[in-house]
Amino acid sequence: MFHALTRFSVRLVERWLPDPYLFVILLTLVAGFAAMGVERRGPMEVVNMWGDGFWGLLPFTMQMVLVLVTGYMLALTPLVHKLLARIAKLARSPGSAIIVVTLVALIANWINWGFGLVVGAIFAKEVARSVRVDYRLLIASAYSGFIVWHGGLAGSIPLTVATEGHFTADKIGVIPTSQTIFSAFNIAIVLGMFVVVPLMNRLMMPREDESVFVDPALLAETRDDGVSADTPAGRLERSRVLTGLIGIAGLAYMFHYYVIKQGGINLNIVNFSFLFLAIVLHGTPRRLLDSLEEAIRGTGGIVLQFPFYAGIMAIMLNSGLAATLSEWFVSFATAESLPFWTFMSAGLVNIFVPSGGGQWAVQAPVVIEAAQALGADMARTAMAVAWGDSWTNMLQPFWALPVLAIANLKAKDIMGFCLIQLFVMGIVISIGLSFV
Repeated sequence: MFHALTRFSVRLVERWLPDPYLFVILLTLVAGFAAMGVERRGPMEVVNMWGDGFWGLLPFTMQMVLVLVTGYMLALTPLVHKLLARIAKLARSPGSAIIVVTLVALIANWINWGFGLVVGAIFAKEVARSVRVDYRLLIASAYSGFIVWHGGLAGSIPLTVATEGHFTADKIGVIPTSQTIFSAFNIAIVLGMFVVVPLMNRLMMPREDESVFVDPALLAETRDDGVSADTPAGRLERSRVLTGLIGIAGLAYMFHYYVIKQGGINLNIVNFSFLFLAIVLHGTPRRLLDSLEEAIRGTGGIVLQFPFYAGIMAIMLNSGLAATLSEWFVSFATAESLPFWTFMSAGLVNIFVPSGGGQWAVQAPVVIEAAQALGADMARTAMAVAWGDSWTNMLQPFWALPVLAIANLKAKDIMGFCLIQLFVMGIVISIGLSFV
């Protein structure tokens, strides 16, 4: 029965889910017409909101490109490649391959989502080189680990409310991570994910005759020797001196940031660390540039689509539509049920506003007022927004773009499996928020 359900989900998505670019166009139209119909905004007013916000994610777009590129470059270094290959040997069968990839992705995403997206996808490719397993499900398993990110060490909402002087501090004060990330209910949800997500992925494994395999030879990275080593330019490209000098500077900064300053993890420091570790571990500029050429190929989808999502976010925020959706969900909540309804509303809003920080900016005024009026647990309510943001990423291809680029797959190849995870994980998270 479970195989039949998975087969139906995969075929449904393959038939009806368009390319992520068309998906974002459809979301743009839905958000625009909803703003006109629900919020009574004029057509030109909505168009101006969309156009004014179109480049609002430009810095973030560049950060995401660098997450993909620098993470890929690091993974192609001989040391990291050998490490991944050694871990990949733990997978000796198709079933164990699915479980090992899922666990590695969950751990990496719990530490940091940018790190997790790249490492999970690259590790899945490494496993696919040695184990004959459905490649679609393997990559879907790598992406499914992303669901824990907002309950982990880099969760933007719990870290925001734990920061002195955050934008809602005058209403809720500072909520320490002991009440959010390290609370009993959040730890229970995360542990539930570490049990249920690998199990569900293993249960979804198609039969041999329904599986889609990939030729390991197609996963091999290409290399270009560049200019001749007999020329001055060629000798420079193969010199370890320049690499050593700039690498030492980068490592010195990382030591100061992590050890002396004890700075926190964010996208910029993750990208910096990936880049300079890649520079040092590749050894020569030529090897680094070869890995760059391999990594840069998959960034087109991010560059093209992220501005459209910025436009959608602008419509949702500036028209009041996101706030209206949140208000409707919490309007019939009680103190006990508020986290659940907040979670559901956050999941819906996330489809249009796939940004944890942006979503909290929209929903915070609504859910904080509701929590104070009902006497609900504020920390649990904030985490309900965080988990709602993570939850529907299993349906929203926005965050899957880096993974798909690395794996050379399309969204419809993996989203049928992710759709099953969406429903199951929705139940797990709801129980954790409501009863633990």
